[in-house]
Amino acid sequence: MNPEKNEEKTNSKKEAVFQSVRGMHDILPKDGAAWMDMWNVGREISELHDFTFMETPILETLGLFEAGVGKMTDIVEKEMFVFKTRGKEDVALRPECTAPIMRSFLQNHLGHFASPLKVFYAGPMFRYERPQAGRYRQFHQWGFEIIGDGDPFYDAEIVLATLHFLSALGLKELRVKINTVGCRVCRPTYQKKLLQHYKANKKELCKDCARRYEENPLRLLDCKAQECRELLSGAPIILDHLCQACNAHLRQVLEFLENNMVLYEPDPHLVRGLDYYSRTVFEVVASDKPETALAGGGRYDYLAEFLGAGRNVPGVGVSIGIERVLEYAASKKLSIGRKDRPSIFFVVVGEEAKKKGLYLIQKLRLARVRTLESVGKKSLENQMRAANKAKAKFVFIFGQRECFEETIIMRNMDSGAQETIPLSRMVEEVKKRLR
Repeated sequence: MNPEKNEEKTNSKKEAVFQSVRGMHDILPKDGAAWMDMWNVGREISELHDFTFMETPILETLGLFEAGVGKMTDIVEKEMFVFKTRGKEDVALRPECTAPIMRSFLQNHLGHFASPLKVFYAGPMFRYERPQAGRYRQFHQWGFEIIGDGDPFYDAEIVLATLHFLSALGLKELRVKINTVGCRVCRPTYQKKLLQHYKANKKELCKDCARRYEENPLRLLDCKAQECRELLSGAPIILDHLCQACNAHLRQVLEFLENNMVLYEPDPHLVRGLDYYSRTVFEVVASDKPETALAGGGRYDYLAEFLGAGRNVPGVGVSIGIERVLEYAASKKLSIGRKDRPSIFFVVVGEEAKKKGLYLIQKLRLARVRTLESVGKKSLENQMRAANKAKAKFVFIFGQRECFEETIIMRNMDSGAQETIPLSRMVEEVKKRLR
């Protein structure tokens, strides 16, 4: 046969295999334990801090994010997945979850149920960004939100819950970068000072910042373009222009953090880049990788008004990037997801034993004994090889003879010793050995 034709057939077969959409990624079985561990830790920390679970739809109206996040932000301008429904409604895959949480708070009158309302969420978000390390077009966030109280106590609690979550996963040497973006009273004065600083160098700004110069001057501090970073030197800082209320709020937040031994670093250029933020903004970074935020958030007292509520509803929250946290943990060789419960491996040999074997396996699992098997491998040798690979502490061997005698062989994989025990004592014996 012609080898070129064979190659063409092979290539055509390869092309026919579907691939994931660029920027999207699968969570594979090898990573499943780490993801489940993150979920379990997150649920435990949420319960300890009195946050209850809340879920909003992945799909929201486009106007929600234009009004809440801001039309002049990178998210709304460049990064959203937007399309029309068959009913001609403009919708978007959620790029973040704070605006949807506030939408639900207002729509469902959740302020009547708790004040403040403390909720957590977890799930996928979507942004059309250039795929790179730690950045995906579908990514996952864990978030904490406290809505209905403007006390600085809750700003600090959000930071502490975030640090508790990350430290419970084994992350160490975390730092909090923190700033304030002021309020409607003091922010306009600061913005004027900022514009004066950049006025002489306006032509040197990047294309985006030149456009945002008048409409959203705070974003000048947030830009990552090299030419804009160079112009930061000598720029006024908002701490010198805060009103009395914002100054007192920030001071109290910092006092709460100091009282809880939190390592924080004032960052006068941190603004977080979303229009709904007011007063406190912060990011959590690892000391050895300060350029990458593992989590970020802040206060958003005007968000409800942006969404048409006709009033301000104070709120503060944080989002934690799950992929970023897991990738950083992997780079530090942290054992997220490797704290497996002790397990036994159940080996079945023969058709009659297989029929009863499933009943016995289920009996062990109902007794909360983690039970592994590889019955499809059929032979004793192949199943024992699978048991070795699984690193099970004990192996139960159930064959035709054991099926007839109502017994089972228990083998200790460390010592190689084995004994025959009655099926009636199977659960009792394995629980005793796994303690």
